[in-house]
Amino acid sequence: MKWQIEAVLFASPEPVSARRLALALAVPEDVVLQAIQELQARYEAGSGVVLKQVAGGYQLFTKPEYATVVSRVISGKRLTLSRGALETLAVIAYNQPVTRSEIEALRGVNCQASLDVLLEKGLIEEVGRKKALGRPILYGTTDEFLKALGLSSLKDLPPLESSMPEPGPDEPGSGGTLFPTLSRRS
Repeated sequence: MKWQIEAVLFASPEPVSARRLALALAVPEDVVLQAIQELQARYEAGSGVVLKQVAGGYQLFTKPEYATVVSRVISGKRLTLSRGALETLAVIAYNQPVTRSEIEALRGVNCQASLDVLLEKGLIEEVGRKKALGRPILYGTTDEFLKALGLSSLKDLPPLESSMPEPGPDEPGSGGTLFPTLSRRS
């Protein structure tokens, strides 16, 4: 059964929940979780991949130390965002649910274009409406956001204080460091 789980995880481009695996294999979920732990230990002991819990499921990833060689062989589409979109995404991630006007108050600039890009890429979504005048849309991050960052949940976000870049004496802080798996366009 452990190898069946491995085969499913290898073939799946998306995280697969333990519950879904248990249903497919007709076994209790705790049996699946035990097999997943055994696979994780095996991969940690000596493998080029790692099995991580991400966005409510499990998924195989290349170990970071092998990422360079893998990228030389496989050219995948890399998610790139402008500095403004990265800043908007950070505001949403750390303050969700949040309205456009709240984001703009924090950033000090219009963010509609950034919101449109983030919505299009599936990194954020409309999560409701604020009970305020005009009932503005509330935004929050998606499972796609968690997958892009390799996070299991929002609790895994780094603390905001330690994530911020240190600005130089005469320059503002550089963008793009909050989310290392997302690159910044110039």
